[in-house]
Amino acid sequence: YTPRGPARERPGSKMKAEAEEASGPQTVAAGQLRAFIERIERVQEDIDALSDDRKEIYAECKAMGFETKAVRTLIKLRKMDQAERQEAEAILDLYKAALGME
Repeated sequence: YTPRGPARERPGSKMKAEAEEASGPQTVAAGQLRAFIERIERVQEDIDALSDDRKEIYAECKAMGFETKAVRTLIKLRKMDQAERQEAEAILDLYKAALGME
């Protein structure tokens, strides 16, 4: 016999127990999140350094008299496979003809 029904907990004790259970996973998640953030930051630093290197290469290229805009286009074209490149060139030719540029 319990005059107030099932055994009662003090107000707030359930919330405290839930918070204690959650602190373990939250701590692990926080550590994992921190590790991801730090890895991303290191990669971003590498990207920034490589970007600076690329700028220097383009500056050298320009100093040697090469047109950097054309060099950038060549790099873009070299990334494409032959079929993709031919399709892009055909579309460009079509658009140029439509505008009376040929």
